Amino acid sequence: MNTSFSFKIYSNTDELPEKWNDLAINNIFLSREYLKVLDLSAPQNMICHYIGIFQNQELVGISLSQFLDLNKLESFGERDKCIKTSVRNFLFKKFSSHVLVIGNNMLTGQNAFSFLDTIDSAQALKTLKLACETLKKDYNSKGKKVHITTYQDFLETEIKKFSIPDFNGIFKFSTQPNMHFDIPENWKTEQDYSNALIKKYRDQYKRARKKADGILKRKMHLEDIIAYEDTIYELYHHVAKNAPFNTFFLVKNHFRIFKELLKDKFLFYGYFIDEKLIGFNTLIKNGKTMDTYFLGYDDTIQREKMLYLNMLYDMIEYSINKGFEEIIFARTALEIKSSVGAKPQKMYGLMEHSNPLINKNIAKLFEYLEPEVDWKERNPFK
Repeated sequence: MNTSFSFKIYSNTDELPEKWNDLAINNIFLSREYLKVLDLSAPQNMICHYIGIFQNQELVGISLSQFLDLNKLESFGERDKCIKTSVRNFLFKKFSSHVLVIGNNMLTGQNAFSFLDTIDSAQALKTLKLACETLKKDYNSKGKKVHITTYQDFLETEIKKFSIPDFNGIFKFSTQPNMHFDIPENWKTEQDYSNALIKKYRDQYKRARKKADGILKRKMHLEDIIAYEDTIYELYHHVAKNAPFNTFFLVKNHFRIFKELLKDKFLFYGYFIDEKLIGFNTLIKNGKTMDTYFLGYDDTIQREKMLYLNMLYDMIEYSINKGFEEIIFARTALEIKSSVGAKPQKMYGLMEHSNPLINKNIAKLFEYLEPEVDWKERNPFK
């Protein structure tokens, strides 16, 4: 078998090979259209590159890399103010501020690469690692020394593919889980979902729905997103900066660009009281999977109206009505997502530090870099 593998690194989507989308057929987040969103509206502290993997000049694999400069962040997250958080922020600034991610740090799940089924995945991963080393040299030559390199975000079955000599000795870590919601085939309406809940959680559902009286939910089109752009950003930014941990902030035009390029695959819902936008959520159609994306809300109204919980129920309702098989709820607000029926999926990644001494102790460093979340899993179904 001929194993003549090579790679090419692209710095914008206009350079991508013609057949790029043939390999992104099962994942919108590796498609030319989505990557164009990153070209035009990636966070200010992020640089994206796109990697093509070739066998005998034929494109057989595609991958995404993101370089994060954490020195450019206004805040790592303002919710938790404690000694451990201060230590973590110091460690990031001092030893880990330049991070190269093979994958997508803005999403949850395996959005790092796609290979043709017919090729030797070990050879493809080996080639991807070579591309990664080339990227690191390029950044270093520009005065942006890469401190941490990570490959993320994989299920247990997926991380096993990295069990090859080239990845020996690289620290394997487990992150906070991905909250995954499986939609049974026999559910056709929101009532089917409600009927499946035990009394305690059906009562929660009814109470939340009642609290939402007076809120008008509206599907927003491109012109609406543009008209409300300042308010949208304020609502997003309020939620983002109060998260326990951040590695980026979206730029103001991100949702507008997303809608322009992904069209009806990107859904934007606004929540209004007396014509005032008080919250929004976003969804991305990815084949039979519905991916939840960023949201924002006015915190004072959120509590009173149980707005966040209602948004989760709305996402479930839409996904059931439209025949989706699963919802990816990602890895924030684990307990409340668990209370609506999402189940935790353990996710894994690989990480190495450029400093050999730090790399030897990277397991200890990781304890500071990945904030621990204490939460209780709920089981709302009969």
